Amino acid sequence: MGSSDDDCAEQPLSPPGRLFLHPRWNLIIHCAIGLKNPIDIDAIKSRLKTSLLLSHPRFSSLVVRDSHGVEHWQKATDIDLDRHIIILHNPVSTASQPVDHDTAVNDYLADLSISSGLSTDKPLWELHLLMAHNCCVFRLHHALGDGASLMSLFLADCRRADDQEKLPTLAYGKKKDKKRVNTSSGKGWWVLLVGFLSMVWFNLVFVVEFVMRSLWVCDSKTEISGGDGVELWPRKLATARFRLQDMKLVKKAVPNATINDVLFGVISSGLSRYLEHRTPNALPEGLQITGLAMVDLREQLGLQELSDMMKSNSPGLIWGNKFGMILLPIYYHKSNGPDPLVYLKRAKVMIDRRKRSLQAHFSYKTILSTMPYLGAKVTAWLNYKILCNTSFSISNIIGPEEEIIAAGNTVTYLRVNSTTLPHALTMHMVSYAGRVDMQILVAKDIIPDPAFLANCFEEALLEMKEAASRNATMS
Repeated sequence: MGSSDDDCAEQPLSPPGRLFLHPRWNLIIHCAIGLKNPIDIDAIKSRLKTSLLLSHPRFSSLVVRDSHGVEHWQKATDIDLDRHIIILHNPVSTASQPVDHDTAVNDYLADLSISSGLSTDKPLWELHLLMAHNCCVFRLHHALGDGASLMSLFLADCRRADDQEKLPTLAYGKKKDKKRVNTSSGKGWWVLLVGFLSMVWFNLVFVVEFVMRSLWVCDSKTEISGGDGVELWPRKLATARFRLQDMKLVKKAVPNATINDVLFGVISSGLSRYLEHRTPNALPEGLQITGLAMVDLREQLGLQELSDMMKSNSPGLIWGNKFGMILLPIYYHKSNGPDPLVYLKRAKVMIDRRKRSLQAHFSYKTILSTMPYLGAKVTAWLNYKILCNTSFSISNIIGPEEEIIAAGNTVTYLRVNSTTLPHALTMHMVSYAGRVDMQILVAKDIIPDPAFLANCFEEALLEMKEAASRNATMS
C-alpha cells in the first residue's frame, strides 16, 4: 500500500511514529465500541481474519530496532489472534457498589490509560472483549496511525445498519469549503492584499508562540493544571453526551460558525463554570487557559473512496500519522453573563485566526525535521514540554452519520481516549449517528470530579441551544 509514512516492508518508522514509541510518550489509543447484542467471539475472530485491518501490513508487523536504535517495521510471519484478543467474562468494575455498564467501562479504560504498554513481540494492537458489558475495546498504538486513519480503517470493515450493502457515510463538508474559496474571486485586489498580509502576520505570531510554548512560556496554575510527571498519576474517566442536532442549531446562531467553533465555545463555557465552582472568585477575569488541539492535515476523502484505495493498494493513499498541533487559548469568565452565545462568538474569532496560520503544518514539519537531525530524545522532549506548558488537550474525530454493524452486531456507541499525557485533562470527541460523546480523562488527584465537569459541558451546550432558539424566535 502506498504511503507517505511507512510501508512496513523493513521500512523505518516515520518521525511521528518514532515520537509516539519513545518512552516519554508511548501513546496508545483506546476505542470503546458498545454493542447492542451479546458478543459473539467466533464471529469477531472470523471477521478479523478477513478484515482490511489484518490485511494492512502495519497491523501484521513487528517493531524492531537496528544497530543505531532506529525503529523499523518488520513483517510478522504469522498472526496469532489468541494473543491479541483478551476475553474478560466477568464485570470489570472494582467499585464497592454496583455501577452501570458505562461507568464500569470508563473505570476499565481509566485503568488501562496508566497500564503498561503493548508488548513489542507482537504487532502493536489488542482487542479486549468485555463480555458482561457488551463492549469491545481496541488498544492501538499511535505509531500505527492517527485517529483519522484508524477510524477509516475500522469503518471500511463495517456496514450501515439500515442497508448492509452500503458503507457508512462520513460528512466532511468539502463542497462548502470549495464554495467558500470560489467566492474570493469577486473581491478587489486590496481586499486580497489585506487578507494576504493578515495571513503572514498571523503565521509569524502563531509560529513564534508555538516555539515559545515548547521552551519556556506556560499557563498560570489553575485547578486543572498538570505538568511534568502527571502522566503517571491515577486517572478517572467520564463521558459528556451531546446531540449533534443541538450543535447544528447553535452554530446557526452565529454567521459562518462551524461545529468545531461550537465545541470550543462549549469547552470555554464549561471550564469557566467548573473553575468558578472549584475556586469561587479566586481567578482573575479573562485569565488565559491554553489548550492543545490535534488537527488532521489530510485531504478529506469519502469512505468508499478510501476503502477502494485500501483494497487496491493505491499509491495515492496517505496512511499513518499526518496531523499537526495548534494552540487554542480560552479565557476564564464567570458564568453569569446574559448571553451564553458570547462563548461561541469568542471561540469563532479565535479559531478563524488560527485557520489563517500554518501553525498545524509548522508543528508537523518540526517533528519531521528534528527527528532525523536531533534524534528521538530531543524531539520527544520538545513536544513533551509543549504539553507541560499548556493546560489541556482535545481531539475531534468524525464518525459515521448512521448506525453501523460490526461483525454482525449493531454498534451503540463509539468512544475514544488515549493513554496518559502530562495534562491533567484530556478530551476526545467522536460523533456517531447523530450523537456526540466526549471522553474526559483526568488525573483524579487534581480533578476529582470528572462527572461534574462533564455536566458543566452538557449544561453549557443546552444554555447555548436555548439562547439560539430564543434568537431564532425573535427574528
